[in-house]
Amino acid sequence: MKDLKEFLKQFNIVPKHPVLYEQAFTHPSYNADANTKHHDYERLEFLGDSVIDLCIAEMSFIARSDLNQGNLTKMRAALVNTNGLSTMARKYNLHEYIRLGNSFSGDISKANHILENVFEAFIGALYLDQGFKNTKEVLVNMFLDSIKKFNIDELTDYKSRLQEEIQAEHRESVTYELIGETGPAHDKRFKVRVLFDGIELGTGEGSTKKEAEQLAAKAALEKEASK
Repeated sequence: MKDLKEFLKQFNIVPKHPVLYEQAFTHPSYNADANTKHHDYERLEFLGDSVIDLCIAEMSFIARSDLNQGNLTKMRAALVNTNGLSTMARKYNLHEYIRLGNSFSGDISKANHILENVFEAFIGALYLDQGFKNTKEVLVNMFLDSIKKFNIDELTDYKSRLQEEIQAEHRESVTYELIGETGPAHDKRFKVRVLFDGIELGTGEGSTKKEAEQLAAKAALEKEASK
């Protein structure tokens, strides 16, 4: 485990209460070894979750005037879900600073849920130690660029939309067929086509079958809209 001071230097943080950050980076398994209670990230995680939600909501409202309420909500949810926050945690090597007990096994860098929890706890500790203004500044530096570049279309469920349009006129459903698979095991590409009554409506290619199916459905919807 690396020295937390090194982590805080990334954000120019001079801690007033170092114990808060120590707590934020302590996994509950550590309590058993140290014979301590509640000296872990769980309570700070609760606080940090609310601070992150507020800051992301404000940034999104100001930076994305092109999005309505529903899409703003979807974007925030995508940015602050387990995958979004664990990805951000890895970006700053947060996993290298977590205190773990002997009972913990596995690769902490791949433990998405724990990385999410510790990230939220860090923000909770930062809020208590440095105040809202400084905490918001850190979150702006972390998230604003992603918010500005966020492609809301990636969250659209094209498969559901296509199914709804087809079933508005027919009782039958569309089907998806894998028609191509390329690349090595660690970098596969899948090509899928969507069919209705034996007729190809569109094709899509992606790094997963689900992504390829979504893109095939999107192609079908775009083709229909252009008629």
